[in-house]
Amino acid sequence: MRVRRVVTTRAGGRSTGPFARFNLSAGVGDDPAAVAANRRRLADELRVRGVVFLGQVHGAQVAVVDTVPRPGDPDRPGTDAAVTALPGVALAVLAADCVPVLLADPRAGVVGVAHAGRVGAAAGVLPATLTAMAGLGAHVADCEALLGPAVCGACYEVPAAMRDEVEAALPGSAARTRRGTPGLDLRAGLRAQLVGAGVGRIGVDPRCTVEDPDLYSYRRDHRTGRLAAVTWLDSAPA
Repeated sequence: MRVRRVVTTRAGGRSTGPFARFNLSAGVGDDPAAVAANRRRLADELRVRGVVFLGQVHGAQVAVVDTVPRPGDPDRPGTDAAVTALPGVALAVLAADCVPVLLADPRAGVVGVAHAGRVGAAAGVLPATLTAMAGLGAHVADCEALLGPAVCGACYEVPAAMRDEVEAALPGSAARTRRGTPGLDLRAGLRAQLVGAGVGRIGVDPRCTVEDPDLYSYRRDHRTGRLAAVTWLDSAPA
């Protein structure tokens, strides 16, 4: 079964002001009608049966999606990850500096998404997602992962104590910013975690959300929208 992946940018859409233009989050203060229009456009252009959005709280709770979502369904409350084996049902994770992670076992026909910010990554949202995928028949050795655009280690400055705390929970994430101050490279830590778990193929989108004006960044702009990283199973022949 073919796995599809898409990462949105600010291009297109109905949002205005600090959310311009293709904001897909309903929880940042944007006009609800604009967000709904953007989400409809996403589903229409992807030609999927529906898109599942998460009510992200920087945790490690995983939703198992076993029904086709309907337009206007609320975001899954209190979840930062989701998995499904339903063809044509897209899973979307929102981000504006945190790492959006797309996972798939094409052989088993299982996909997953995870919102891996500093807190959720340290809490183990990725291992929890892999465990939930295994519950649907996935095998870690057959899994693929894409780490989406996020704030890079050169831009993500944190206090030294915070860097050390995250490094202890997510080895490989400690970094130094271009100013020479303590920083975090969450994608490096998450990649190391995935390698340690035995994930077979790992890709990294190198774009930094802070540096790229086509992407949303909370650290850069504070009041802003959210991009979406989306994955789904396409049963059509390749």
